[in-house]
Amino acid sequence: MKIPILNPQALLQSRRRFLASILGAAAAGAIPRWARALPQSPYPFEEVLATTSGITWKHVAGKSAEKYLPETTGAGCAFLDYDNDGWMDLYLVNSGACDFFTPTPPLRNALYHNNRDGTFTDVTEKAGVGAGGFGQGVAVGDYNGDCFPDLYVTQYGKSILYRNNGDGTFTDVTGKAGVAAPGWASSAVWFDYDNDGRLDLFVCRFVDFDKAKSKDCHAGEDAKRGYCIPHLYRPMASWLFHNNGDGTFTDVSKSSGIGNYLGKAWGVVATDINNDGRMDLFVANDTVANFLFANRGNGRFEEIGTQAGVAYSAEGRPRSGMGLDSADVNQDGWMDLFVANIDHEMYSLYQNNHDETFDDQALATGIGAATRLMSGWGLKFFDYDNDGNLDLLLANGNPDDLIEELSHHQVGYREPLLLFHNSGKAWTNVSAQSGPIFSKPFSARGLAIGDFNNDGAVDVLISVNDDTPFFLRNNIGAQNHWLGITLVGKKANPDAIGARVTYQAGDLKRSRMKVGGGSYLSYHDPRIVLGIGKRPKLDWLEVKWPQPSGRVERFTDLPVDRYITIVEGQGKWK
Repeated sequence: MKIPILNPQALLQSRRRFLASILGAAAAGAIPRWARALPQSPYPFEEVLATTSGITWKHVAGKSAEKYLPETTGAGCAFLDYDNDGWMDLYLVNSGACDFFTPTPPLRNALYHNNRDGTFTDVTEKAGVGAGGFGQGVAVGDYNGDCFPDLYVTQYGKSILYRNNGDGTFTDVTGKAGVAAPGWASSAVWFDYDNDGRLDLFVCRFVDFDKAKSKDCHAGEDAKRGYCIPHLYRPMASWLFHNNGDGTFTDVSKSSGIGNYLGKAWGVVATDINNDGRMDLFVANDTVANFLFANRGNGRFEEIGTQAGVAYSAEGRPRSGMGLDSADVNQDGWMDLFVANIDHEMYSLYQNNHDETFDDQALATGIGAATRLMSGWGLKFFDYDNDGNLDLLLANGNPDDLIEELSHHQVGYREPLLLFHNSGKAWTNVSAQSGPIFSKPFSARGLAIGDFNNDGAVDVLISVNDDTPFFLRNNIGAQNHWLGITLVGKKANPDAIGARVTYQAGDLKRSRMKVGGGSYLSYHDPRIVLGIGKRPKLDWLEVKWPQPSGRVERFTDLPVDRYITIVEGQGKWK
């Protein structure tokens, strides 16, 4: 495969053209000074430094000599446009007060407003979303249908639902809504499981843990105290909350069948594995079998992970599932699955066989060998170079900070990112060619994708355990043509989770489903960016809206290299 090489001049011209259209500028001279001075990196991705972005916040894990397990597992991050100005803002989750940790001064999460010039401003206090508990992850969704994204923050202890007031502030409505999910919550996902047009909420629960139940684990020649392997802790059932449409939710975990299964859940993605129009759930479990909850309608789910071939390794062993995602990576019309595991277990790329079973293609694609000694957390399928094929980015890092003292493991605590390019025929590990950032090791956890500068090249935000988060600015996507779309459901759920978008540009025909969640503890830019390579235009685009709508709308005379909004039922884009 030929690795894409940047043309810096073409990149700068592309950015200027886009910014001119956004700002109504008549000439390149009207482009802001910051845009004219954009770096011309020879690599697809480059790190955006805190001194440039204005992001000074840092994750504090609260690490202690007692090695409480939650210290090493967080935290998540998200892209969201909380004020609906068309620019992606950021939310970052921190640790905080709990039964084993009392930070002085207190810690808080952070909401950063996008200044539209490559910098961000901390607006957490004004917005009222600081949280303060021992945070884990974040899920973003418009649960009340007012067109403003709301925040669900998962925590060890109890979680928080922040309702967006539409004026730059949020209100904690957890008590009224009934979604506190006490215990150790990890990832969460908004999706419409019963096709009533309202977003419901699934919340992963990890193990039965509190300070009194913490185990004393030792490792290495010196028998140092370390973080325990999760198999020492009791598994727990996750939560499913039904949206009642009046600001409250009903816990339907038991009645849906989901509450009957005990797991150690880290990651979750809502997808449709069998094309029946109902959203299913793939859940990554740590040291116990993964769950695949097939949505059978009438509010019921069937757990089919074992028979589907996604519960265990090829040898029949449970693995340490953490981050995951779902996408139609081979463009056969069926959603595939991916899950990252801990070192010596390899990651899995599950190809859909069209009959509710999957085959692991990780070894055949080369992804298995490349990840054998890695431990994966945040990850996402996305088309970073806008050639029309979904690529894969992985954030890695071992959970055990003593792992390097156990020499027989041959793995490190901090690990580099991995980027796999999809040519449509083969996967290639292009990490070494993608920028200096890929040679740096991190204790990475959450990963979210989003276009923070609106140039059509999807960027990446990565949270790091006990350290500062960092940006990867995408320098290559703008060299190809693209169309970004925001889908707004009316009869369907507001975020259009489950919508399928099909488009054609000359000889290129592609289909994308808007899944719910994915990655690890994190949430993504809700816009879908459709890459078309060097082709100058899109011939047509078709949106199949999720139930209860099911409406199919077709659009022609589409623009390229800009973002548009499609509202269900209006028959036109804007």
